[in-house]
Parts: sequence; structure tokens; C-alpha cells
Amino acid sequence: MKKYILNRLGLSVVTMFIVATIVFFLTRILPGNVARRYLGRSATEEDLVKFNTKFGLDEPLFTQFYSWLGDLLTGDLGTSMAFNKPASELLLPAIGYSSRLALMSFLIIVPLSIAGGIVAAMYRGKLVDRILTVGGLSAAVIPEFVWAVTLILVFGVILGVLPVTAFPTRGDPTFFAQIEHLILPSTALLLVLFGYIARITRASVIEALESDYMRTAVLKGLSRRRAVVTHVLRNALLPSIAVIASQVPYLVGGLVTVEIVFNYPGFGTILRDAVGGRDYAVLQSGVMLTSLVIVLFQLAADILFAVLNPRIRSRITE
Repeated sequence: MKKYILNRLGLSVVTMFIVATIVFFLTRILPGNVARRYLGRSATEEDLVKFNTKFGLDEPLFTQFYSWLGDLLTGDLGTSMAFNKPASELLLPAIGYSSRLALMSFLIIVPLSIAGGIVAAMYRGKLVDRILTVGGLSAAVIPEFVWAVTLILVFGVILGVLPVTAFPTRGDPTFFAQIEHLILPSTALLLVLFGYIARITRASVIEALESDYMRTAVLKGLSRRRAVVTHVLRNALLPSIAVIASQVPYLVGGLVTVEIVFNYPGFGTILRDAVGGRDYAVLQSGVMLTSLVIVLFQLAADILFAVLNPRIRSRITE
């Protein structure tokens, strides 16, 4: 197991280096003169030279890359060209907002998806099973932005029961007001992730229901409901935990899209503005932080799945 974890850690480091390389050089091949974009057409050659020198754009490309990578490893995210201040001052508040939306989404997605999978398994082959399974998988194939726009149209415009933005714009909003604004974006993410988590939970519960220990529990006189609560759920939900952890990358990707649609001041909005303005430091650091979250959660999911799955664990320790 120790060797497996070290291998996965090494793979994660290599992945982050590849991402850093791709992100840096892709931002640099975008057309246009960055200095001219920020200083305007009236800027003199001397002004352009000062701008390029200040942000290190006059150095060779590979020198810029290694300098940026070294700063990144020390926690220096660079300086925003658009706002002329550390990129961290823009990104850290956005991380807070995105984390709030992600937490709200997880608190909705996880219980409902697991409950849906359990209900589908308990009523296997019946109408409720078909509705949850087919409906969940059908909802998952529709992109987040489509669900976001549809939810805004139905619940925000036509019915007018929920706010169409994810962030209160007036006064000092209460805790419940903030929660109310996060319902629609969280629901958009729920509709995309529900089907897969519920399907995995359903399969695990069905496998547990057909296991020998379940038959033994029933033969000993336990009611089916008590046997399910005591034995089935404890064993069936372990694989679901690893699956939920593996869905974090999809949640992060969905957050970027949903934040833009709902005009939420999180990572998605920051990255959109950075791309439009070619703000190198904010764009590169933002993508790297997002990639780091995805890689860490994927690493945790792989290790957790190996720990919880006896077959994989035995294969690793051989």
C-alpha cells in the first residue's frame, strides 16, 4: 500500500508539472501585444518597454517559465496586470466564494444522491427505480449551463420564487438570504451529478442485499428493514464514499460554468475575466490552483477506493 501511495503521489507531481507547462505556453501563444492592450494605442515605445520589464515579458520564454514556476512553488502567485496588485488578493476571496458554493452543493448532492440510490435498490425493477435511474442518467447528460439557464427561466423568471443570481447584491445579507441565492446554482450541479452517484449506490446496495450475510441476518430473525440499516448500508456505502470523492473534479468544472451563468464572484468569474484580459498571473495561478484541487481529490479518491475495496487492496499488497 505504501508503494502504491508513493506512486500515486509521484504521478500527481508529474501531472501538475505537465499542467503548468501547458497552461504557461498556451497563455503565451495567444495573439496580440499584451503591453499595448493595457497601455493603449497612445503609449510610447518607452512605456511598452517599462511595462514588459516590470512583468518580465522581455525575458526569453523559457526563462519566464522557470521564473514563474519557481515563484509558484514558493507561494508567489505573481502580480495582476489588470489591477497592478498581487494575484493572491484577487484569487483568495474567489476561493472563499467558490468553496461556499461547493460546500452548499455537496450538502445537497451527497444526501439526495445516496438516498436516491438506496430507494432505487430497495424497489429494484419497479416504477420508482426506473424513474430515479433513467431520470438521473438523462439529467446527467445535459450540461450544467443548460440546467442553470433552465432553472433561472422557470424558478426565477416565470415563477419568481427564487433569486436569479447566486450572490446578494444589496445590503448586508443574512445567512439564510445567502443560502437562498445558492439554491439554484447548487440544484444545477445536483442534476448533473445525481445520476452517477445514485447509480453506483444502487449497485452497491443491490450487491449487499444479495450477499450471504444479509441472508444470514434475515434467517436469524432480523426484519428486512433492520437488516438493511444494520448490515447493508454500512457495507454498501463504503464504495459510494470513494465514488463521491472522485466526483470532485466534475464538481469543480461545473462550478466554473455555473458561476459564470449566475454571475457569482468565484473562481469561474475570475478566470473568465483573466482570459478576456490576458491577465497572465491571475489566469495561470487560477488554473494551477484549480488543477491542484482536482489532483488532490483524485489522489484521495484513488487511495480511499483502494483502502475500502478489498479486491484492489489485496492486489496492491501482493
